[in-house]
Amino acid sequence: MELEHLGSSVKDIISGDTLLVITDKNIEKLYLKSCVKSLEEANYKVKTYIVEAGEDSKNPNTYLNIINYMAEIPMTRTDGVVALGGGVIGDLSGFVAATYLRGIKIIQVPTTLLALVDSSIGGKTGINLKAGKNLLGAFHQPSLIFKDISLLETLPKEIFSDGMAEVIKYGIIADEELFNILRNKENIATKLEEIVNRCGEIKVRFVEEDEFDKGIRQILNFGHTIGHAIEKSSNYEIGHGIAVANGMEMISGISVKKGWCPLDVAEEINDILSDYGLLLSEEKLSNTILGEVNIPELKKRLYKTMKSDKKRKGNEIDIVVPEKIGKCLLKRITIEELGELL
Repeated sequence: MELEHLGSSVKDIISGDTLLVITDKNIEKLYLKSCVKSLEEANYKVKTYIVEAGEDSKNPNTYLNIINYMAEIPMTRTDGVVALGGGVIGDLSGFVAATYLRGIKIIQVPTTLLALVDSSIGGKTGINLKAGKNLLGAFHQPSLIFKDISLLETLPKEIFSDGMAEVIKYGIIADEELFNILRNKENIATKLEEIVNRCGEIKVRFVEEDEFDKGIRQILNFGHTIGHAIEKSSNYEIGHGIAVANGMEMISGISVKKGWCPLDVAEEINDILSDYGLLLSEEKLSNTILGEVNIPELKKRLYKTMKSDKKRKGNEIDIVVPEKIGKCLLKRITIEELGELL
């Protein structure tokens, strides 16, 4: 559905008269005007809040500035928030909507592949703290996910590639057929809508079974424990997709060492991630994170960051282990052993 139809889609969902569109400076140039026009044609009063592009905007100060702006308007419980952007905007806007007046409705309008297939679905919202990523957050389901695949046409190549890490993840954890489709990179152009839909269906299935991430939904976190540590340790210089891809590669290797994952499965995972240019060498990771090549120190830094992971339970953490392509399991391990196995 094209962006010009956003207003008519929202009209059945938001009964109030005011909408706040939150976006970043990159998306502002591309789509904000069309978004606002469509919403105004549906007779909404449209306010906008524009933040800097990038993970740094998911911080407490930006969050509070938006909340205070909403209170000054003032917005009511029947009004709504529209998140126009990628994962950062979706996470930030979702948390704003979850907490303003104890919760108002949010409309997700994903503009990146990563947001379209993953972060806009499932209701996880949050912002970052100095200690780690997404440590302050809430579950708050979107009232609508407005999908317009044509918005992906303006994505820079590296941003689209970043989203492919999450797409590949879905194949590994739940859909061998999707994984096989992705082996042929030409299928990305010819079967993009099918690929996006398959990813969304997989995530919805996990979320419906375990909305609050207490059990099976944690399978969706394949590669994310180490991935988030890579992101945070690099001060978000390494993007989410690249970080998660390297997290998937590293956790697959750890799973082989533990006897939980067959070597050929780990090799298949590494091969496809390499084919899409998503893996960084240890030397590259170290140089980006530390400013020098020091692999032992790199592993210490990642371990220290993982100790603040929100999925940790006491001294243990559940990690997602690939048993075969299309199926993953949860295994519990101490955070110390995970650090030793890096």
